[in-house]
Formats: sequence, structure tokens, C-alpha cells
Amino acid sequence: MSGTSKALPARPPATLASRLATTNVLWIFVVLVALVLFFTAVQPNFANPLNIRSIAADNAALLVLAVGMTFVIVSAGIDLSIGSVLIFSGVVAAKVMLAVGGDPRDPSAGAADAGWGVIGLGILAGLLAGLAWGVINGLLVAKARVPPLIATLGTLGMALGASYLLTGGTDVRGIPRQLAGTLGFGLVLNSVPWLVVIAAGVAVVLGLVLAYTRFGRYTYAIGSNPEAARRVGIRVDRHLIKVYALMGLLSGLAGVMSLAHFSTTTISGHSADNLAAIAAVVLGGTSLFGGSGRVTGTVIGVLIPAVLQSGFVTIGVNPYWQNVAVGAVLVAAVYLDQVRRRARERA
Repeated sequence: MSGTSKALPARPPATLASRLATTNVLWIFVVLVALVLFFTAVQPNFANPLNIRSIAADNAALLVLAVGMTFVIVSAGIDLSIGSVLIFSGVVAAKVMLAVGGDPRDPSAGAADAGWGVIGLGILAGLLAGLAWGVINGLLVAKARVPPLIATLGTLGMALGASYLLTGGTDVRGIPRQLAGTLGFGLVLNSVPWLVVIAAGVAVVLGLVLAYTRFGRYTYAIGSNPEAARRVGIRVDRHLIKVYALMGLLSGLAGVMSLAHFSTTTISGHSADNLAAIAAVVLGGTSLFGGSGRVTGTVIGVLIPAVLQSGFVTIGVNPYWQNVAVGAVLVAAVYLDQVRRRARERA
């Protein structure tokens, strides 16, 4: 053998087309487009702007939850408490509005005529309530070393129980009309619901945070290898508390959005929100094992079940088939993720 070795030829840089072709986001986007085209071909009314607007508004709060869940799952965690935290935050927001803006001469009227000052205090209280539960989750996971599944399963029950204690099991009504009329049903430029604008803003801002900031890089690093992250100087515990606090804050925001959308607290209506958010994140290509994922994929992952549900209703198919379809796609997505992980390990 010669004393000198011939250098291997450099691998040509991947083109944009080749990178897109191997990106999960592209493929799930193709699935979404195919579903929309199929339902539109079967029933042209599916593409009606009013129907599209309804789909987007009905899933705006779920999108906010799923964006937060993306950060949690990328960090190799999980949060099962988000549905209960959403309920608790909505209850706190409604109770504060009633306490500050209610008419003592007519308690049955609630705070229907309260202005934006009262609404602002209620929204702030709801956000802080969600943030508090997020910090509790972060402390349990990062400091007490309780596995995320168990920690958030415990706070799920605690937050839901606290909601029932505050309300006696009865939904809170009588919230300000301006909250529902503007935030819940109002339109920007007479076309886009405010709920959708808020959800889109959250997705854009936090998508950029995850992709391009130090906070996002630390989240990826911890999800890939927490011990290696510690060795390079990342304060893993502190960062995990921040991630779960962010999830709690977004759950609080989703609680306020739900309160505005339904004009009541809907205590029994969010039991499956945690699973729906996790499914959306995984459908969007985020690995359940942590270390990879994008908010862009999560947005599409939220829309696929929403389009399926609306499409089945539009063409007269039992909407319960949506659960079957989403479940099958979810299992397939996790299986493919495991296949990719094994392939990377062999490589």
C-alpha cells in the first residue's frame, strides 16, 4: 500500500430539491393538499371560504397547544396536563372577569357589559395561571426528577380537580360580550378570525425561535443528548423549566381563546386535547424521542385531522372514521421515525 492515501471525492452539496424531497414536512404537506383536493372534488362546497374559516377558527386553540408541545417533545419530554391547564386557566380568567366586572345589583348578569380593562385583567390572570402550572411541571421534571409522563399526569388531575373546586362542576357563564364578540368571533379585515391571527402569530414567532435562536438550539441539544448538553455548558435543568413554563403559558392562552370562542369555560370539553396536540406534533414529523422537529410540520399536523373531520362531515361519512384514520397515520409516523433512527445508528 502506498504511503499516501488518495482523498475521497467531496460529496456534492445537497440541492434544495433533494433536501425538500427528504423532508417530512414536504410529505405531510402533500398529504394535506391531497386531502383538500379529494374532498373538494367530491363536494365542491368543502372549499367554501366559510368552511375553511370555520376549520381554522375551531382549531386555533389546538394549534397554540401543539406549538408548545413541539418544544416539549423536541426536548424529549411530554406534557399530558395541557387540557386540564387550559380548563383551569379559562376558569381563572372567567372568575376574575366576573369578580372585577360583575354587577353587584344583578349577579345573574355576570360581567356581560364589562369593558376591555376587565377583560385584560381576566386574560392576564388566565395566562399567569397557565404559566404557574407550567413552572410546576418544569420543577417536577427538572429538579424533582419525576418522569415527565408521571409528573404531568399528576398535574393533569390536580388542575382539573382545582377547576371543579372553583366552579362546583358548573361552567362559568356571563363573560364580557366584547371578549366573545371581538376575540371569539371577530374578523380581521372582515376575512380572517382573530383567533386564527393569534394562533398564526404564535406559530410564526415560536417557529423562528425554535429554528434560529439559542433557546431553540438548546432545546434540540437537550432532546438529542442531555448529558452532552451539560458538558458543553447548557444549564439543562433551567432550560427544561423554561420549556415547560412556555407550554403552561401557551395552555393559558389557549384557555382564554377557548373561553372567547365558546363564551363559557367548557369544563368537560378538553379531555382529549393533550392527545390531539401530541398527535399533531408527531404527524408533523417531530420525533417522540426528542432532538428533531419543526413548528411548520406541527401546523400541518394540526390541519390534517381538522380537514379529515370536516371533509367526512361534508361528504356524509361518519366523522368517527376520522379517529381511525388519524390513529393509523399516527402509528405509521412513529414507526417510520423508529426506522429512520435505526438507519442513522447503523450509519
